[in-house]
Amino acid sequence: MAKTDTRDVLATVRQIRELEKAGCEIVRVAVKDFQAASAIKKIKKKIKIPLVADIHFDYRLAIEAVENGADKIRLNPGNIHKEEQIRAVAMAAKRRKIPIRVGINSGSVRFQVSPYRRGTGQAGVRKKDLAGLMVKAALNYIKILEKARFYDIIVSLKASDVLTTIDAYRKFAKSSRYPLHLGITAAGPVSTGLVKSSIGIGALLLESIGDTIRVSLTGHPCEEVVAAKNILQALNLRNFGPEIISCPTCGRCQVDLQGIVARLGSRLEARGSRNVKIAVMGCEVNGPGEAKDADIGVACGRKSGVIFKKGRILYRIKEKEIVTKLLREIRTMDDPSTLLGAGGRR
Repeated sequence: MAKTDTRDVLATVRQIRELEKAGCEIVRVAVKDFQAASAIKKIKKKIKIPLVADIHFDYRLAIEAVENGADKIRLNPGNIHKEEQIRAVAMAAKRRKIPIRVGINSGSVRFQVSPYRRGTGQAGVRKKDLAGLMVKAALNYIKILEKARFYDIIVSLKASDVLTTIDAYRKFAKSSRYPLHLGITAAGPVSTGLVKSSIGIGALLLESIGDTIRVSLTGHPCEEVVAAKNILQALNLRNFGPEIISCPTCGRCQVDLQGIVARLGSRLEARGSRNVKIAVMGCEVNGPGEAKDADIGVACGRKSGVIFKKGRILYRIKEKEIVTKLLREIRTMDDPSTLLGAGGRR
């Protein structure tokens, strides 16, 4: 999601282009007033990926966003819940043939207060009921949309608690076949948010639940995109480029493995290498095995390493040559014509 003021077209376009470059495939922008809704038209002309309008409180903003070219509308059932307003948005989206996301968030879902704790508002809802209430809210909203003969629907059921989120998505998946947008809302700063999002989103994807994902972090949105790509790649659902496998190091390691991995990673990112699995291992315990299993790898010893390629030992090199030699071998996989001489002699 873009984190700029949508009314600032230049700043928003600049950030969306950054996100496109990072690999973002769908972007959402906050629409908090009519000026922001109107800005969508100008933004759309300068970006390449679909744009989702995030709407709260005022259904008229959704209609305005549709008219200005939004590719999808996100509605929050917690604060847009009058049937006639929902129907009006559905009719506008239907005319434009764009989908609506029913975006349930635990922090804004309309709760039924527990009879045991009346007067306490959201705190009165027992935690064990939360996932079920989120699902009920989504299903009730869907009924209103279906009543308006609108079926191009996607649903999200996000909580800041991982287990509640997983429970809500599982319950919904048993009740409905509408596609699901996954995420942990308000996951927190990058360090903890990455863990919560990886567990929650990853667990659901492993159960074949989910169609799109968003990692929510208190940080730059490009970090969210990178995290999402890493989750998908770790589950072998998508492949976005080179994967480095490296050991955590221990007292056996006799090279600067952290430095080698950092330099290799930055060089790979800069040159946009193709999808390869690269093992960078610090010692002889697991090093040779991991290096053999990778497309290209190095198993290090004392200030040196052995280069493996497709399971075959190529040569031994000094520590200072490791990054350069690995990159050269990757280059030969990118472009076989760089092999010199018969039999690939160098």
